[in-house]
Amino acid sequence: MNRFGSAGSRRSPVVLTVPGLNNSGEGHWPTLWEDQRGDCQRVDLGRWASPNRNAWVTRLDAAIRQIDGPVVLAAHSLGCITVAWWGALQNQAYGWPVTGALLVAPPDCDRAETPDMIGSFGPVPRSSLPFPSILVASRDDPYIFFERAHSMGKYWGSRFVDAGHRGHINAQSGLGDWAFGQSLLDELVDDAHSLALSTDAAPIPPRQRPSATRSIWSSGHP
Repeated sequence: MNRFGSAGSRRSPVVLTVPGLNNSGEGHWPTLWEDQRGDCQRVDLGRWASPNRNAWVTRLDAAIRQIDGPVVLAAHSLGCITVAWWGALQNQAYGWPVTGALLVAPPDCDRAETPDMIGSFGPVPRSSLPFPSILVASRDDPYIFFERAHSMGKYWGSRFVDAGHRGHINAQSGLGDWAFGQSLLDELVDDAHSLALSTDAAPIPPRQRPSATRSIWSSGHP
């Protein structure tokens, strides 16, 4: 048996959507993906209107641990910072169980004018994530400067994608089910699925930190 299990169901990646402040309502792409796709389920982080960093990271960890197989994360806004903190604190082996993450419109929690409930998630972690990631940023996001988003992508070892002028890349951006975002997600899902089918190695010990010098993906505009 390989580390993804022998059953076909265990070989299929599960996408966990990780919303931000106030959750994702109707018309927001995470909600539409959950309704339309068969591989997405939402992480209930609790206290959506008054988030707590440690509580959100703990709930995300619990959701990941419940999946018996590869996990892909699809996070929006403050959910991205939660994923970054999970990666910094949990010390998973590189690429397992989280095999990749789509990080969309992270806010800048380090700005002086940031509300306390979001600022408490700062300072933003600067360590490389222990899995491949794609960071998508808008040029007119009111919650972060475009250049700052690019810098965060460098910290995390993410591939950086310029979304153009899309605001906070949310329901108000008029994206519908956001076909472009799904194409990026599908890249990560396909990679996870291919890894599941090809891997025939012994299980990787959990919580084993990868080398700090390990190369991930280079940042840069697509």
